[in-house]
Amino acid sequence: MQKKVIVFIDGFNLYHAIKDQRTYHKYKWLDLSKLASLYVTKNERIVDILYFTALATWNQSKVKKHKLFIKANEFRGVRTIYGVFKKRDKYCNLCKRRYQTFEEKQTDVNIAIQLFKLSIENKYDKAIIISGDSDLLPSIDAVRKTFPSKQIGVIIPIGRRAEALKQACDFYMKMKEKHLFSSTFDQKIKINQNEYLECPPSWR
Repeated sequence: MQKKVIVFIDGFNLYHAIKDQRTYHKYKWLDLSKLASLYVTKNERIVDILYFTALATWNQSKVKKHKLFIKANEFRGVRTIYGVFKKRDKYCNLCKRRYQTFEEKQTDVNIAIQLFKLSIENKYDKAIIISGDSDLLPSIDAVRKTFPSKQIGVIIPIGRRAEALKQACDFYMKMKEKHLFSSTFDQKIKINQNEYLECPPSWR
């Protein structure tokens, strides 16, 4: 009998891993369903993929591209769970002034809630978390102690290190460029008879 697998994707952790290396920018148009499928065996089946993210509402150009990405992945069966951005005051040591910036909130909390909730509901035998964020450690530890029969593993985004997460999980794998290369969408995706979604020019 195949194990039920749910994949939890920390959207911004994955995005910034790709964004921080210019040669990886061509992988922004990423098919999350295909990427997730690379980390399961023939004895397992993915029953759900959850993508955790937030919209940068102060920048409509970014929102437009992000919504396009979300729509493409929802067409492939990925479910989106939204957090929010909040303003935060920071201090610049160079100019000696305070300034406002935006910080994404709720992703780690949302992942924790879903990880625990879906475990209680026995929706998965194995959880795969794509993230390098150590803020997830308490929730992973709680689920493993409460449901010792459940397996929890982490896929560490490309170029990231996550020693604490590796030690906290039942297993871990490192994302490699070949995984991204084999998981990008075609530049144009047909989603119905009259509608296509096309990769933003700046992501090519």
